[in-house]
Amino acid sequence: MKVNIKKISELSGFSVATVSNALSNKRGVNKDTAERIVKIAREHGYIRDEKIKRIKMVTYRDSGEVFNESPFFSTLLDSIEAESRRSGYDVSIVNLYRRHGDYEDNVRELFNDTMSAILLVGTEMGESDAEVFMEASQPLVMVDNYFENLCFDTVLMDNEDSVGKAVNYLIENGHRKIGYIQGDARIRNFISRSRGYRRALWEKGISPDEEMIFEVKPSIVGAFEGMNRYIEEGRRLPTAFFADNDMIALGAMQALQKNGFSIPDDISIIGFDDITLGEAFVPGLTTISVDIKAMGRLAVRRLVEQIQNRDEARSCTRLYNDLVIRGSVGKNKE
Repeated sequence: MKVNIKKISELSGFSVATVSNALSNKRGVNKDTAERIVKIAREHGYIRDEKIKRIKMVTYRDSGEVFNESPFFSTLLDSIEAESRRSGYDVSIVNLYRRHGDYEDNVRELFNDTMSAILLVGTEMGESDAEVFMEASQPLVMVDNYFENLCFDTVLMDNEDSVGKAVNYLIENGHRKIGYIQGDARIRNFISRSRGYRRALWEKGISPDEEMIFEVKPSIVGAFEGMNRYIEEGRRLPTAFFADNDMIALGAMQALQKNGFSIPDDISIIGFDDITLGEAFVPGLTTISVDIKAMGRLAVRRLVEQIQNRDEARSCTRLYNDLVIRGSVGKNKE
């Protein structure tokens, strides 16, 4: 006998309306109830595992400050979309906002869509939030984040070693008082960059000076306002800075220049990401270049491998970055 919604209602003990809403991914059904109904429907052949037909680009946002401000993400999403279409998959974008009341409902809807694979941009994600995504039954690849204790397929940039290159370049130019301008949203990428900054100093026999750590908002305007405030307060400045990203570096440069500091004659600065705007500033921003398009392409290709082979092995792909030298770093004259 063909199983229908009425039969699933009898088997599960829930009303026909509840069963119908659960199988249609409608909101208002308790999570545990929906999962039980879907499980029964799958076991009795009402739901069959369909072939994956599309890729969902899922952007996870906590504060949203890092994600919303940087042009890095528009390039990444464009690359993911282009490679997905080249691979023959339809693409849709799902924005998950952790602080919104419907967050858990949206995650459940995502997991119940068995015809879509998930490409999760987890830049702002912490480990406890990522853990939920281990429950997904669909193929899933995490982009731009990595968790040692969670077994995701992952594609991300190198952070720690790249910052080491940048700090070593400042040291090669005679700088020993090297400050760090950090974003106040301490995403995992920024934390890794902080480790790279500190490790590079220690390896050269330089003790990190906590007074040389400047915390600002991770945007051009936020960094400008924050650095301007530090200068007005008379904060002691180093001869060079590494900044968590280019947005921060450019905002800090503007504040320094507004207050009469010459870059790089008085203070040198290095950013991270190599956004287009950095090349247009005067002087051009020395920065760490990330192949964002390659990161998007590789993530999609790994996801397609999962879709086609249902490969249970998991891997972490880390892209190396280049130091792009422009005019914002000079020799230390002290």
